[in-house]
Amino acid sequence: MTFIDPTPVPLPPGYRLAELDDAADRAAMQEVDRWAFASDLAPEDEPVQVWTLEPGRSVGVWHAGARGTALAAVHSSFAFRLQVPGGERVPASGLTWVGVHPGHRRRGLGRAMLHAHLRRSRERGEVVSVLNAAESGIYERYGYGIATHRVALSLGRGAGLRPVPEAEDLVVELETIDPEHHSADVERVHGAVVRPGWITRDTPALRTAHLVDWPSARRGAERKRLAVVRDAAGRPRGYAVFRRKDSWGEENLPAGTVEVHDALALDPAAARALWGTLLDLDLMGQVKAYTLAPDDALLGLLTELRGIGRRVHDDVWLRILDLPAALRARAYPCGVDVVLEVSDPLVPDNAGRWQVRGGPGGVQVTPTEEAAHLAVGIADLGAAYLGGTSLTALAAAGRVTELVPGTLVPAATAFSWPVSPSTGWGF
Repeated sequence: MTFIDPTPVPLPPGYRLAELDDAADRAAMQEVDRWAFASDLAPEDEPVQVWTLEPGRSVGVWHAGARGTALAAVHSSFAFRLQVPGGERVPASGLTWVGVHPGHRRRGLGRAMLHAHLRRSRERGEVVSVLNAAESGIYERYGYGIATHRVALSLGRGAGLRPVPEAEDLVVELETIDPEHHSADVERVHGAVVRPGWITRDTPALRTAHLVDWPSARRGAERKRLAVVRDAAGRPRGYAVFRRKDSWGEENLPAGTVEVHDALALDPAAARALWGTLLDLDLMGQVKAYTLAPDDALLGLLTELRGIGRRVHDDVWLRILDLPAALRARAYPCGVDVVLEVSDPLVPDNAGRWQVRGGPGGVQVTPTEEAAHLAVGIADLGAAYLGGTSLTALAAAGRVTELVPGTLVPAATAFSWPVSPSTGWGF
């Protein structure tokens, strides 16, 4: 067992922080996960479960008690490549499986693990850390800000769509999902997307897990289906993972629901063909889509937005680990020359005054003693990093302070991006 120094967060007596072994410690990790998330694997789900965690990236807290040593807390991470504005992909640590056994809460175990995660991620050269938050109130204190959002839509069958040239030349194939058979087409489309916040599924385990059809999740609905849009050469140009649930309304009229869990299209014609099919399936009364980007093509295709249900949810939270590397990696749509006063109590190397100077061809990010134009915390800089949350919006909420009048708007323009950030799947 490889123990880890918990500095600067000491653990109570009897607790030790250690790297976990993917094979030897798997049962203990799963047991903590069940306790932490109050869930257990249904018997019918056991044959389809996929272990996605990557070796060498899981850390836990062991407790030596009267009944022996047991795992009390666990977290893991993925080695991701995150797209930033401009299309470059930076090394990112995808934090996941953060859980503390309820019998060991309020003892600083989670705090010790998060500090270890930030340190280990920086040591690996990962520029940012990202996560999906089960509870949104936890992670801002560790420097994470909401960097991407997802939109959920509910609309009636037959909702009007604008015509798009060449959409009728495409073919939409409908099949029952088979991860082994369909993964290549799904990932070919998914991997071709250019959007800030995009994370490709680069391991076989992640690709398979994304298409798993959990029997317990059906709740009376059908098996997962797949719609694939193909051009005349047979190449996939879009896809949707969905399932239908039948229902009958008043006077025995069909009122089923199409639940769209994942939908992507690489061009307007493919988007029109895909949604034209999903919105016109027999015996259905409504369509619900859960993981759309805020500027998804569907919103522009609809001829009538009134009457649809739309909700915006937090998606990926982002924590900047290496500030100069992160700011240099992304692109800027216009010239920028701003001095940021950044506060970061957990990663002192990020704190202080940083001059960001340059433009579309690249920027220099250097420490400076010059007077700061804007003051911002590391969590709020993370929220703005992918261009989806503006510095002006953060300033309106008191989360960015304009120290020199007239500098906020030019900086906000430079940190913006014309394509909304999105990730589109959870990890």
